Amino acid sequence: MSDTVQSIKSQLTRIARVAFRKSTLFAAALAFGGYELAKHPPIGNIDRGEVGIRLNRFTGATTQSGEGAMLVIPGLHELRLYSLQDQMYHPERSSKADGPAPFQSAEGLSLGVDLTIRYALDPARLAAISKNLPADVSGEVVEPLVQGVIYKVFTRYTVREIFSTKRQELQDVIESELKPLLATDGIVLRSVMMGNVDLPADYRAGMDKLLAVELETEKMQYTLQLKEKQVREAELQADADKVRREKAAEATANEQIIAAKAQEEAMKHVLPFKQKQIEQRKLEAEADKGSRIKVAEGTAEARRIEAAGEADSRRKLADAESYRLDQIGKVTSAQLERDGQLITKHPLLIQKTLADKLSDKISVIIAPPPASGGFIGSALVGGAQPRVAQSKAGNAADSEEGAQ
Repeated sequence: MSDTVQSIKSQLTRIARVAFRKSTLFAAALAFGGYELAKHPPIGNIDRGEVGIRLNRFTGATTQSGEGAMLVIPGLHELRLYSLQDQMYHPERSSKADGPAPFQSAEGLSLGVDLTIRYALDPARLAAISKNLPADVSGEVVEPLVQGVIYKVFTRYTVREIFSTKRQELQDVIESELKPLLATDGIVLRSVMMGNVDLPADYRAGMDKLLAVELETEKMQYTLQLKEKQVREAELQADADKVRREKAAEATANEQIIAAKAQEEAMKHVLPFKQKQIEQRKLEAEADKGSRIKVAEGTAEARRIEAAGEADSRRKLADAESYRLDQIGKVTSAQLERDGQLITKHPLLIQKTLADKLSDKISVIIAPPPASGGFIGSALVGGAQPRVAQSKAGNAADSEEGAQ
């Protein structure tokens, strides 16, 4: 009996130990899991402009998620983040002609080209190709493909074509060849931009000279074309002037012909009118002649009448004048006779008259007294009496002749 009890106790003890061990292991597992969850939370953050691809390591299944949080169990899942924004690849080593990896032209010359490749990941294909995409897409996928295409394309063109004439064609060719290669890896090529072209110094100098010569040649060609156009323009102008003069001459001739015909037609009506005008002028001349004759005769008759009247008037004026002079002579003779008689009776009247006439002009007269004791002014007018007598005698004779 005691052995049975002892065996039951030993079994219970063993069971208790096993249970304790399991609970201890479970608690340790829970503690380790809590620590791992605290240290590595099973949540992945996907930023804006990114896409997350969750890969199941056991099944190989992929799940794509956009911006936000995504459950990622450590040890079971792997989260890969890819940017959906456009990215740029710029081959710096090929931008200079004397750089470490310049491009080669069809002539074998080294040249540098400033290229920019703009690309982005295709979100529609990202889940399918994410297993094959490396971590560095730009360095491990884009750069090798771009290098392989651009070096091959540049060798098809000459330096001159790359530098000036076929830049756009070169960009289109690079884009057309590079796009399907990048699309295989789920990369969308946005654009290929070609910037500055760096040429070797010697080639640039020679090209500058060649361009100068070509520019001069083109300038000469344009000058010659301009001269030819000017000559052609002068010829056309001369032809136009010739046609214009011919048309003007024809128009002038037609105008003269029309004017001559019109004048001839008008003369048919003008000649009878001119004939009538001539006859009318003859009649008017004859009437004018008769009128002038009548006027001349009347004028002559009037002049004869005027002459007769003027002669009669002059005779009457002469008779009146003769009568007037006769009367004046008679009056003068009578006056002289009376004056002579008065002076004979009073001789001092001459001296008084002389003094009266000289009183306005002579203030003082100094003269020696006459020896005969007469008037002091007798010396001044001594010789004047005979002259006065002669003048009176002459006036009397004139009066008598006028009276006759």
